Amino acid sequence: MIKAILMDSGKVLNKPATGEWFIPPKFFYYVDWERFNTIPLIKRKSAFDKANKYIKEQKLITTEEEEYKCFLEYYKILSKELYQLKLKNNDIEEITEDLVYNYRKYDFYKDAIYEIPKLSKKYKLAVISDAWPSLEGVFKKAGLRKYFSSFVISSVKGVTKPNEMMYKTALSELRVLPEEAVFIDDNIRNCEGAVKLGIKSFVLSRKSRIYAYNKLFNRRIKSIRNLKQLEEIV
Repeated sequence: MIKAILMDSGKVLNKPATGEWFIPPKFFYYVDWERFNTIPLIKRKSAFDKANKYIKEQKLITTEEEEYKCFLEYYKILSKELYQLKLKNNDIEEITEDLVYNYRKYDFYKDAIYEIPKLSKKYKLAVISDAWPSLEGVFKKAGLRKYFSSFVISSVKGVTKPNEMMYKTALSELRVLPEEAVFIDDNIRNCEGAVKLGIKSFVLSRKSRIYAYNKLFNRRIKSIRNLKQLEEIV
């Protein structure tokens, strides 16, 4: 019998309000839109890649204060690489504050808002996300944190999925066995990590093209389109 549902956050329950994870809502209040777009795309991509490399190397970020310090350096790198933006120190600080402390930086999918309270009445719920401490504030702001008995964040644990510690932490906090849980993620590799522990997994693909591809070529992990479909299967 299934007693618990473990869920990824990004692309499963929510998405960035701007369409980009590292461009917070007020980014273009401090960054000139036209100037940003005059920079060649390949140069912009290279700058974000360099900043992303830095943030991925930060393995242990346990508080929002530490998160702020790390992302302050992130945007300093971005500003240095994209010097054409002519960002001032105050601009960089404001962008960083928006990225960390603006809990409306992510939008929740409608089915997540509707299904999470329903699922919580039947199952124990957990979030298992490769993210930073501020994610918990996002869930609290949306009124959804109360439905999750376990909230596992990679930066707090110092590892990312598919490291088994991520799944085992949730199982332990929920006090359920692997065979009593299901796991949902948009990344097949992360689903396979859960399967190795005996957790039944589903890959959630909200985009039709990716869903069709997974249905045709990924026979290892069952594909679903939304949380409503999960409710019907479980």
